[in-house]
Amino acid sequence: MEMMSELDVTEQTAKDLGLTADEYARIVGVLGRTPTYTELGVYSVMWSEHCSYKNSILQLKTLPRTGSRMLVAAGEENAGVIDIGQGYGVAFKIESHNHPSAVEPFQGAATGVGGILRDIFTMGARPVAALNSLRFGDPDTPRTVYLIKGVVSGIGHYGNCFGVPTVAGEVYFDRCYTDNPLVNAMAVGVVRADGIASATAKGVGNPIFIMGSATGRDGIHGASLLASREFDDQTESMRPTVQVGDPFAEKLLLEATLELIDAGVVVGIQDMGAAGISCSTSEMSAKGGVGMRIDLDKVPLREADMSAYEIMLSESQERMLVVVERGKEEHAARIAAKWDVPFVAIGEVTNDGMIYVTRHGKAVAHIPAQSLVLGGDAPVYVREQRKPEYLDLTNVAVDPGPILHQQEATAALRALLASPTIASKRWIYEQYDSQVGTNSVLRSGGDAAVIRIKEVPGKAVAVTTDCNSRYVYLNPYRGGMIAVAEAARNCVCVGALPVAITNCLNFGNPYDPEVYWQFAEAIRGMGDACRTLDTPVTGGNVSFHNESQHHAVYPTPTIGMLGLIDDVSTVVGNAFTQADQNIVLLGWQREELGGSEYMKVIRHRVLGDAPSLSIDDEVRLQRCVLDAIRSGVVRAAHDCAEGGLLVCLAEMCFGRGIGADVVVDTPHRAGYLFGEAQSRIVVEVSDERIGDLRAAAQEAGVPMEVLGRTGGTTLHVHDLIEVDVEDLRSTYERALPNIMTSEVES
Repeated sequence: MEMMSELDVTEQTAKDLGLTADEYARIVGVLGRTPTYTELGVYSVMWSEHCSYKNSILQLKTLPRTGSRMLVAAGEENAGVIDIGQGYGVAFKIESHNHPSAVEPFQGAATGVGGILRDIFTMGARPVAALNSLRFGDPDTPRTVYLIKGVVSGIGHYGNCFGVPTVAGEVYFDRCYTDNPLVNAMAVGVVRADGIASATAKGVGNPIFIMGSATGRDGIHGASLLASREFDDQTESMRPTVQVGDPFAEKLLLEATLELIDAGVVVGIQDMGAAGISCSTSEMSAKGGVGMRIDLDKVPLREADMSAYEIMLSESQERMLVVVERGKEEHAARIAAKWDVPFVAIGEVTNDGMIYVTRHGKAVAHIPAQSLVLGGDAPVYVREQRKPEYLDLTNVAVDPGPILHQQEATAALRALLASPTIASKRWIYEQYDSQVGTNSVLRSGGDAAVIRIKEVPGKAVAVTTDCNSRYVYLNPYRGGMIAVAEAARNCVCVGALPVAITNCLNFGNPYDPEVYWQFAEAIRGMGDACRTLDTPVTGGNVSFHNESQHHAVYPTPTIGMLGLIDDVSTVVGNAFTQADQNIVLLGWQREELGGSEYMKVIRHRVLGDAPSLSIDDEVRLQRCVLDAIRSGVVRAAHDCAEGGLLVCLAEMCFGRGIGADVVVDTPHRAGYLFGEAQSRIVVEVSDERIGDLRAAAQEAGVPMEVLGRTGGTTLHVHDLIEVDVEDLRSTYERALPNIMTSEVES
């Protein structure tokens, strides 16, 4: 077969594209010849960590990946789907766009949102909610403020223009994220169980269409270079590898895609995300055991002089690869035209398992599809692990802290409420439309967001993103467990049964044995927690190389949790609802300051062990609270998390301005007041139902302590604190806007 003449390819060419010498030799062996430059480019993106999971797949396979509610196998499609009954499922997934957001924060974050939304509607699901998990450096530098503003604007712009509500998220601030912010985007959609589309090519002779925007030079090598390397002095020059998004084009693409799937003309469909045409052609072919013949001359281009290499590797946004059933091309074309979405035939399905690509009438690539994908000939590595040396310095015993008196306790509470990680994120979330679609039941007023499922009357889902990466840094195994447990706990606090997770695993360089040990231990912890909580992993994303010359990020395995609500009328928020109600602490109160926000803000240290966790105790607590909410015993519930018990109580006062009068054990040690012991939930319950709660807690074996009563306008902790709720709320609400404004003025 005559191949089109391109640039000469050598082992050094492969290294320049991010491949190793051994991988280059493997490619030559697969092909039986020297690859063309286009072929080498395709291998470089498909064998990158971002696409192949070559350094992570063996660890990922240890996670629990099956469950009775799962409608598609974990990792088999663009997103996981959970059965919610009555013929419907919920599709959900989380992915990272960290590196693009560090280089160009607005477009990096915006296209992260666009990409995860496409993963959802490619399944045939209509997106109903978006979430995010963000990590920035301490907001005391112009660069951090620049990144915050760009990322938040990008998320808001894309989601608002597309028309999906951004309903929940989390934002943490730690100096280790200064150079490398983390931008994890999650989306949720509703699909008929019998209408799920597959990213599988089938049917020899079926035509292949590219649908959506024209292909340009933006995003080339985004997967293999930008997302698979550390940041250095050349990072700024990599702006061309960041994609550019158009949410209005994506909205039209959404409608066209869903109508095509509903019309029954689609055999297989896949989003062109990372690695563009290279990825969609090879993965769809390998999955169906077929090949494809692709004519790049037919691909709509933004610039006519693009090479085959550039076309195959472009990550231009808002594009789909669609296999249409032969004979239904005209029907499909009419639907696309109705939505003004470009729809062009570029090839056909073949029976030889080969990706055959031509440009200007000559062959530029002839590659076995199976050689490009995970589970085929893509490399899989076992990396060296070594316990990090820093743990010898950080894992020291941390005492329960000093006994605090009124002035000290009040000052500490104010400082914690003003800490950017704890303080109100209103400045951020008010830039997001959270009500479009009218499905949002709870947004900022609950520990998880609640989305009504209109297709199934009375049904709703709870969604949240969670991970305290400081815990994972101090104890990767336990930190991984806590990330899952807290995500589940937050769903329970609104009245939802946790049923499944998606994850976004953000770590440093996998070739560093200490980083890989963190990775393996965090996955081990996640897996143990998921098995006990019965929340299987439906899929997710791995993002390595999150580090620069100056900072390696904390290991951050972000958890996206889905919970089910059978009766939306039973949902509760996290704010006190009325005066003269009982305030009750359920769970195990311990004095644990290790890794806490108190240690960072007050003592300026990140030391100690992550909080202890008994996953069996956690299960008992969650079942007890969920039953109490669903039976109407509990009227409000809030997880004790960052900042501990006093911060939890203050936040419950803020919702409706209702104060609290409580008594806590003496002596008033910092660890008791501000420690971050796990498996604790503060609830509100009436006098009429307090006996029911006490009986339920006793039966479940869950400790219960009545702390006091709601009412008044102050947070009053006997012999310790008495502060006006509005005064504390002002500190809490103004902290982040003040930081952003002061940086602008300076």
